[in-house]
Amino acid sequence: MNTATLTVNQRTYNTPGTPTVIVCIDGCEQEYINQAVQAGHAPFFARLSQGGTVLSGDCVMPSFTNPNNLSIVTGAPPSVHGICGNYFFDPEQNAEVLMNDARYLRAPTILAQFAQAGGKVAVVTAKDKLRSLLGHGLEGICFSAEKADQATLVDNGIEDVLAKVGLPLPSVYSADLSEFVFAAGVMLLRTERPDLMYLSTTDYVQHKFAPGTEGANSFYAMMDRYLQELDRLGAVIGITADHGMNAKSDALGKPNIVFLQDLLDRTAGPGKARVLLPITDPYVVHHGALGSYATVYVANPADIPAIRQQLLRIPEVEDVLDRASAAARFELPPDRIGDLVVLSHRLSVLGTSSSQHDLSGLTVPLRSHGGLSEQRVPLLFNRVLTGVPQRRLRNFDVIDLALNHTA
Repeated sequence: MNTATLTVNQRTYNTPGTPTVIVCIDGCEQEYINQAVQAGHAPFFARLSQGGTVLSGDCVMPSFTNPNNLSIVTGAPPSVHGICGNYFFDPEQNAEVLMNDARYLRAPTILAQFAQAGGKVAVVTAKDKLRSLLGHGLEGICFSAEKADQATLVDNGIEDVLAKVGLPLPSVYSADLSEFVFAAGVMLLRTERPDLMYLSTTDYVQHKFAPGTEGANSFYAMMDRYLQELDRLGAVIGITADHGMNAKSDALGKPNIVFLQDLLDRTAGPGKARVLLPITDPYVVHHGALGSYATVYVANPADIPAIRQQLLRIPEVEDVLDRASAAARFELPPDRIGDLVVLSHRLSVLGTSSSQHDLSGLTVPLRSHGGLSEQRVPLLFNRVLTGVPQRRLRNFDVIDLALNHTA
């Protein structure tokens, strides 16, 4: 690289002397790793407490995929980079839209800045929804497992991905999608030897399987094998998650859902408020677009206090914050959230109208995320860290810790 250090979004990073791999395990509650280790399925993870570093930190709120992946690769909260959900209300279009277009990004990524400084950078993400955001401004390799068959040198910095990885194109609703990410990462480390590589998986398995179950342990055993290989190839590895995952059902396996739009239409009146669910994305079969965080847009500002009080009386609701309070507490861009932010308790989720959610894909008890109860995530390294800051750690500290605090 052309420089010994690089400053991005007011944070300074050492440039890597050793290939550094940052892994975001989507939906990785720490208990998944604990159970896999205890069952003997994860020797790489088990060794980290001796030869590496085991920490934990908080993800950003809402505890969804897009805000947290972008926080990790910018080293900053949503108030800086602007991505505060998978989905939001765009006043310019007067419509609810996916926040997967790079035009919504308000800050440069560490990945793009390192590449511009002469570093070799590679990004592999499971779902294509993240590719344009993670690859914004990046001169390097960037492709998704979902559309690996469509990768070209011009658009993605690489071609013939399926042949190079040696795996078929995976289904988007499968554990294979995440395995493809890891297999691609190993292939790239062997052949391209990037200075900095970012691997981001999907939480399909965590939505389906609780920690310690056969499906979960098998999935973490797969990841453990690829992480061992990355370790053997000499990489510094930093591992975190975009969010945790919790059961959202009662003792009989029935989802605990509060349909906020239906409730507000009954209590406040139709057209008084619009509920938006930032968990919404093109891939909702495994969670039915149900999470523990919602935003509410109120037609008449004078109605905001009364509607807030109505929402606070719902037993499944943990807290309701107005726009200013939510932006300050969770470091969110105030112009991209609703008049109210609603959080549900750990075992509950929030919906809009019951008629708007297809729950036919929920073939197992619902597991989801979005609230404060999914905020704690792992921060794991295959190196011993020194000089770790004595403050609240965040998942978006992972690149700083990997580059600035490893020998």
